[in-house]
This record gives sequence, C-alpha cells and structure tokens, in this order.
Amino acid sequence: MYSQIADNKRKTVVLMFVFIMFIGFIAYFAGLYYGDYTITIGALIGSFVYALFSYFASAKAALAFNGAKEIERRDEQRLYKIVENLAITEGMPTPKIYLIEDQALNAFATGRDPEHAHVAVTRGLYNSLTDSELQGVMAHELGHVKNYDIRVSMIAFGLVMVVSILSDIFLRMSFFGRNNDDDDAPAALAVFGIVALVLAPLIASLIQSAISRQREYLADATGAMTTRYPEGLASALEKIGAGGSTMKRQNASTAHLFFANPLRGGSLTALFSTHPPIEERIERLRKMGHEL
Repeated sequence: MYSQIADNKRKTVVLMFVFIMFIGFIAYFAGLYYGDYTITIGALIGSFVYALFSYFASAKAALAFNGAKEIERRDEQRLYKIVENLAITEGMPTPKIYLIEDQALNAFATGRDPEHAHVAVTRGLYNSLTDSELQGVMAHELGHVKNYDIRVSMIAFGLVMVVSILSDIFLRMSFFGRNNDDDDAPAALAVFGIVALVLAPLIASLIQSAISRQREYLADATGAMTTRYPEGLASALEKIGAGGSTMKRQNASTAHLFFANPLRGGSLTALFSTHPPIEERIERLRKMGHEL
C-alpha cells in the first residue's frame, strides 16, 4: 500500500512537470513564430496570474455550481460525527461539511489546504451507504485534503484553461494579427504552429485527466489506510457503480473533484475521464485488504 502511494505521487510530479513544460513550449513557439519573445514572457506571466486566481477562487465556485448547502452538527449528526472523527484521526481541522440535494451517489472535496477545506455529499449517497461505507468515502475525500490533491487539481485545471486561452489567442493572431513583412517565415513552421495550437487544448486535457486519475488512486489508498478497512470503500464503490453517480447539474469544470464521474455516460471517453474505472479501484482496494 505504501509503495502504491509513493508510486502515485511520483507519477503526479512527472505529469505536472510535463504540463508546465508544455505551456512553456506554447509560449516559446509563439515568440519564435512572431519573432518577439516579449510575447513569450507576457504569456507566461498571464498564465501564472490566471492560475493564481483559479487557485484562490475555485473552491467557493465549485460549491455554488453544484448547489452545495453547508450543514451544522445539529442538521446531520451522523455525517458530522463521521467527518469530525476522521479529521481527528488525520490530525487536521474538521472541514466545512455540505449536502447536495441530488439522488446521485457522489461526493467531493475542495479547498486549497486543510485549513480551508470543504467536503460535500449528495443526499443519495448519504441515504444509501452504511456507516462503514460512508466512512470509507469520507476518508477518501479527506485523503484528497491531506495529500493536497485539490491544490494539484485546481492548478492542473487552471493550466488546462491557460493552454486553451493561449491557443485561441495565438491562433487568432496567426490568421489576423501577423504582419505582411513576416511572410517569408518558413511555411513548414507556420503549418506546424497551427497544428500544434489546435492540438494543444486536447493534449492539455489528456494530461489533466491523467493527473486526476492518479490522485483518485492515491486518495483511495490514503482513505483505506485511515480506516484500516478497505472493504468499506470498496463496498461503497460497488453501490455507486450500481446506483449511478451522474449528477442532475452537469458541470464539466468541476467533474474532476468528485468521488466518481458525475457526468452522463458517453460525454467523455475513457481516455479523457478524470476518474479511473470503478472496477479497477475496487480490485486495488481488495488487494490492499489482503495486505493489511
């Protein structure tokens, strides 16, 4: 189990490095193509500012987009006690707790660090799971908080948006903003640049999805270690697979935060899914259970 956690962390670092290098390549190519590297510097500074804004503003936006309502201990004592006890076990502050009035079986965590964390559970999930299953799901979500997965996810999503914005701007400049004096630029360079900019958002989404899948495996392992009962989480995943995790509010921008894929089937291929297959997650958890 410990080796799996270490392996997932290494893979995430590598993917984030590739992501940042990819943005650097886009900015560098723009400077090369237009013969002005101030474009490169401006693009990199703009990317940093946008990612920083996303980092601080996205948590509240995610809660609002999905209709999450904050609860107190007196509202849902069972849920509050489970989250509070897990937070004590992990040695972190109890996050703010939210309920989403949706019959889908799902949950998510958000917030940039343990001191600013929020966890949200759908009514369907809360009513369907036993205490040990709900504890497994909440331990998974607190695992995201503990491992700073949400920070990684927010940065990755911000970088995807940066790539999309930069690609769109540079493509428009290619068609409308280029001076006639630059017509002697190699045609191959121009073709390569346009193809690269068209494909850039696609590649960025693939990288972000890969990062998200690794963080889900890591949170599963962390949650199983917290409860010392992987079967609780595995059983919850089986119920989610049978009962459905598709939310009424379809929001692709926050899909990567959820415990299970909240989008309708067919809206994303397996290649672009931000979540690993449920069957594979269950298999890994039960393997962990044999190792404990």
